[in-house]
Amino acid sequence: MASSLTCTGMIWALVSLLSAAASCVGFFMPYWLLGSQMDKPVSFGTFRRCSYPIRDEERQATIMLEQCGRYASFQGIPSMEWRICTVVTGVGCGLLLLVALTAVMGCCISELISRTIGRAAGGMQFLGGLLIGSGCALYPLGWDSEEVRQTCNNSSDQFELGSCQIGWAYYCTGAGATSALLLCTWLACFAGKKQKQYPY
Repeated sequence: MASSLTCTGMIWALVSLLSAAASCVGFFMPYWLLGSQMDKPVSFGTFRRCSYPIRDEERQATIMLEQCGRYASFQGIPSMEWRICTVVTGVGCGLLLLVALTAVMGCCISELISRTIGRAAGGMQFLGGLLIGSGCALYPLGWDSEEVRQTCNNSSDQFELGSCQIGWAYYCTGAGATSALLLCTWLACFAGKKQKQYPY
C-alpha cells in the first residue's frame, strides 16, 4: 500500500487519532464535575449527568436514582453556558475526528494528503482545538446553576467549586484539545508529500 504521508505525517496521523479520541471520550463522559447529594456520588458532563433525585410516590420521599443519562431535552441542560459549551465542544470534537480519520486514510491511500491539504487539515485541527478549549473555559460559568449548587453543598459559584471537584473527563477533553492545538497543528505542516509534477 502506498501512503501519501511522510514519516512525520505518520506520527501526525497517530497523534491526531489519539487527540480526537481523548477529546471525544472526555466530551461524552459525564465526569467533568464530581460531587455528592443525599450521600450519593453525583457527576456532571456538559449534556449528561449521573445520579439525580426523583420523587418516590410509594414512600412519599425524594430518593437518588443512581443512573447516568442525558438530559431530557437541550433546554433541560442546567445553564445557558453549559448549552453553549455542549455545542461548541461537540463541533470541535467533530472537526478533530474528521481530520483524524482523514489522516489515518492518508496512511493507506496514495496522493490523498498533499502538503496543502495537510496544512488545511492542521488549520481545521487548530480550530477544533480552539473550540474545545473555549468549551472547557465556558464550563465553570455554569457552576452557579441550582443543580450544581445542590450537589456542591450550596457553596459553588462561577469558577468556585465549593465542595465539588473537577473530574477526569474534563482533563481528558482539555488534553486532547491542547495536543490538537499545539502538536497536531505543527505536525500537519510537514505531513503531506510534495505532489508529483506531471509533464503534459
